[in-house]
Amino acid sequence: MKTYQLQSRLFFLFFSLLCVQIAHANEVITPLPVNADYDKAKAAVGKVLFFDPILSRDRSISCSSCHNLTSGGGDNRNVSIGIDGLKGNIQSPTVLNARYNFRQFWNGRAETLLEQASGPIHNPMEMGLNSQEVEKRINASQKYQKLFSNYHHGYISYAMILEAIVEFEKALVTPNSKFDRYLRGEIQLSTQEYTGYQTFKSLGCITCHNGINIGGNSFQKMGMIKPYIHTNNYPDLYSVTQKDYHKNVFKVPTLRNIALSAPYFHDASAKTLKEAITIMSNLNLGYTISEQQIKDLLAFLHTLTGETPVILN
Repeated sequence: MKTYQLQSRLFFLFFSLLCVQIAHANEVITPLPVNADYDKAKAAVGKVLFFDPILSRDRSISCSSCHNLTSGGGDNRNVSIGIDGLKGNIQSPTVLNARYNFRQFWNGRAETLLEQASGPIHNPMEMGLNSQEVEKRINASQKYQKLFSNYHHGYISYAMILEAIVEFEKALVTPNSKFDRYLRGEIQLSTQEYTGYQTFKSLGCITCHNGINIGGNSFQKMGMIKPYIHTNNYPDLYSVTQKDYHKNVFKVPTLRNIALSAPYFHDASAKTLKEAITIMSNLNLGYTISEQQIKDLLAFLHTLTGETPVILN
């Protein structure tokens, strides 16, 4: 009898796990890897470079000045401030989990993290430094001579400096969010969180926000159903292609850690997550959603906050 009960329990456990796997097999969102691969020696150097203002012309701005890794990986200001107090022309997106974006920057003008990393350094409104001066400063630094010697001996090229920064950015993965653990069948969502996820799907949010980064894998127009005023002050896809139908088209932002990364949108026009939900459901989905739906969606979106990347601990 005891043997039969044990077999029954094991069968029930196996059946339950199988049901969970089948239920999650059709998901269009996939969890982040728990252990992301990257070159640890290079990333260690990149981490120092990321926080060092040595890469800006007046030594006042670092990568972390515009990408605050303790508050969502972006900038909580409407636009970032560069050298000489110059203001940027778009809200800085998060660098957390950026390795999973299909392109970089809001208008996707950089195809790789390597290309993206070089952009702000050369930008006269951001860090304003050329490649030769970067090399000169880093090679004159005993600190960096020592750091790079862990895997390289000799002259430190600009390409090597960028590679180190990129390896650090590749390490900025935030695994084990509550939703990731739900997708892996480890835990259950609360009733409200689950309802919010179903609402997220039924309203059509998931059409653009899907994949491993819950966004970051396509372009989309801001204001598909109702028009959104276009301004040339914000570099959209039109600024790259000069095609009229690309006005107000931007890379779909990731929703991972979205509860931490206010303000929202390319122009930082939504100051709260509730406001962002209300605006997007109206402009891009054509819905005026209820207060309860907003509460449910907020509950779900908070499950997308992951752990601090190991390299920052």
